[in-house]
Formats: sequence, C-alpha cells, structure tokens
Amino acid sequence: MQRAAHRILPDGRRLHLHHGPIDIVAEAFGPQAAVAMAYARAVARFETVLDELVAELPLLRRPVVGGDAPVTGETARIMWCAAARFRPAFVTPMAGVAGAVAETVLAATTADPAIARAYVNDGGDIALHLAPEAEPLGAHIAVDPAAPRSPGDLVVAAGSPIRGIATSGRHGRSHSLGIADSVTVVASSAAVADVAATLVANAVDLPGHPAVRRAPASTLSPDSDLGERLVTVGVGPLSSKEVESALDAGERMADDYVAAGLIAGALVVLGGVVRVVGHPPLRWIDNEKTNRGMPPWPRSPSARTS
Repeated sequence: MQRAAHRILPDGRRLHLHHGPIDIVAEAFGPQAAVAMAYARAVARFETVLDELVAELPLLRRPVVGGDAPVTGETARIMWCAAARFRPAFVTPMAGVAGAVAETVLAATTADPAIARAYVNDGGDIALHLAPEAEPLGAHIAVDPAAPRSPGDLVVAAGSPIRGIATSGRHGRSHSLGIADSVTVVASSAAVADVAATLVANAVDLPGHPAVRRAPASTLSPDSDLGERLVTVGVGPLSSKEVESALDAGERMADDYVAAGLIAGALVVLGGVVRVVGHPPLRWIDNEKTNRGMPPWPRSPSARTS
C-alpha cells in the first residue's frame, strides 16, 4: 500500500495529508513554533490511521447493534460510538469514517494549548477546535451542487457546542440510498455529523419512483458496507410536488435528530430547494441581485432559520 504523504500547501498556512482514499486539509492557529509542532504531531498520527482502520474493516462494515464496541482502534471506536447513537436505524460505523478520521487528526493537532483554533477537513467533513475566548471559525459551503451561486457561511463561535460539520448526498464520495443533492449537518462532533448527514440524505427519497435509477451497492463497490441494498445511481426530472415530498421525509428525520439532541441543525437540498432545520449558524453570502444577504436559491415555504 502506498504510504501516507504530507506537504504544506502553497499558501504556507495549511497542511495537506493524503493516504489512499483519505484526503485532508488542516489548519492550526497559534504561535508559529506551536503551529509547526502541531503539524508535526498531525503528520505522525496520520501515518498509521488508514492501516489501523484496514485492520478492523470487517467489523466496521457490520451494522451497529447493542453491546460494547467490538473495535479497539482510536478512530474505529469514534466511528462505532457515533453510529451507535443512531440505533435502531440501520447504520454501519463506515457512515462516520471521514468525520472520525478528522477528529483523530485534530486531537493530535491540538494537544498543545497554545493552539487556540484549528480545523481538519477530510473531504468536506470537518472537525473543529475552538479554545475558550477564541475567534470564531467559518466554513464556506455550497449547499446545492447544481447551483454554484448557492454558497453561504457556517460561522461557529467558541461558545457554541458545534464542533463538527459534514455533508452527504448522492453526489458525494459514498453511495446514498436516497436522492438528496446534499445534506449538510452541524453537530457536537464531526463523526456524529457525518453519520447524521448520511442517514438524513438516505431519508430524502421517493421509493419506487420511476425517475430514480438504483443498483445494488455491491455491483458498484464489491466491498461496500451496504451489500445488496439499492443505492441511487441517477435521478430524472421531478415535479415540484415530488421534490417537496422527498424533502419532507428528510426534514422529519432531521427534526427528530434535533429534538433528540443528536444534531444542532441541517440544510437539506434537492432540486434547488433547501430546507433549513434546527439552528445551523448560517450567514448567507450576499445575493448579487438584492445585495441583502438573502439565500440566493429557491427555498421551501416550510424552511426554517435560526
């Protein structure tokens, strides 16, 4: 297997880590010497993360059931514990793998209290560190892959319980059971946000609809943790009523997760329509036409904002 690689990006501030399917951009804020040491710790910890996961992969591909976690590695346990919070839903620890890897690398990065702020972005699933009284961290997001003019900012303050941001959907790196263009979740940890985004994206669906093309996950990825379950491979034209119906299902699930304290909020997107659930710390990018900071995409009448 190819070994882990690392480099400082051309901006001189951010660290890039790459190993197999893992692709991370991280940044730490603090005194120059402390940041250099933080990056050295991140590199050292990252060296073995993928090997540790591969060693326990058969267990990580199994659905989470009751009882103690059967895995021992640091990242594997984060994955398992995050997924277990969503029982009895069908979910494997792999639903939280990117967020958990981000958390593992972040923990090494921030071992020195001189690092006041840091983030680790693993392919869009982001773990955040904010010391008390630290300046906020902002994440620039494009919630609708089909609409490049749809970005906004999630701004997380030190006093907020949010420490994880994750996005899932049928356009992402993993297969989805649903038809959501994207679901972005904010939660207390990156792994929990990752699992929740996966499950909410799965729930945005129109079961049996002829415009939705599906295939067994195993035919697309023989080692998929989804096995023979049908995953979405294409979505044809949908009416506005059908879009609303699919979004309703995802919104209900996200609402349940907010009510249960599992997540702080979510943005659920399909067909250019967004539902804002709970209280994600949103700051909209100014609309070129109105210049009033309004969302630059159509929103469902039932969408909620903080």
